[in-house]
Amino acid sequence: MKLFATPIAGLWEVETAPHRDERGSLTRLFCAEAFATAAPDLRFVQVNHSITRQRGTIRGLHFQRPPAAEWKLIRCLRGRVFDVAVDLRHGSPTFARWHAVLLSADNQRQILIPPGCAHGFQTLADDAELLYQHSAPYTPACEEGVRHDDPRFAIAWPEPATTLSPRDLGFRAIDPAFQGVRA
Repeated sequence: MKLFATPIAGLWEVETAPHRDERGSLTRLFCAEAFATAAPDLRFVQVNHSITRQRGTIRGLHFQRPPAAEWKLIRCLRGRVFDVAVDLRHGSPTFARWHAVLLSADNQRQILIPPGCAHGFQTLADDAELLYQHSAPYTPACEEGVRHDDPRFAIAWPEPATTLSPRDLGFRAIDPAFQGVRA
């Protein structure tokens, strides 16, 4: 397991290495020791699994405000997704910048997203499945989102959006006066 820094501080790409033999394979998805440099006190309290039926679907961009701000570790179990994190942290030198990682069942990569970053993805295959590990429980009162097509971010989604939820379509572009999520 190797962690690679991205242009956004605190956002990490994670490369896993399956151990294979004639029986199949075993892959370590998380190891506190391996993640200690990136997030020394990281502890997951919730695991979620999503299935997105149609290619081109966009989910997000979602985040939770303090006190429920959370780390997310995301892995694609089936299919392929264009996974995006947007830095919304107050005072961050990369505020409003985004970084994307192609996650697939084949490449077995993961992305570790820090608190204060919004997360979203676009499916590049039908029936894409993601596994999410969260460091805080889902707290509806702290949940927020921003538009996937906010011109301030100018995310280069690889395909036209085929499906978005009514909730995601209802998110607004961030206000020009927005200074970021405070810890």
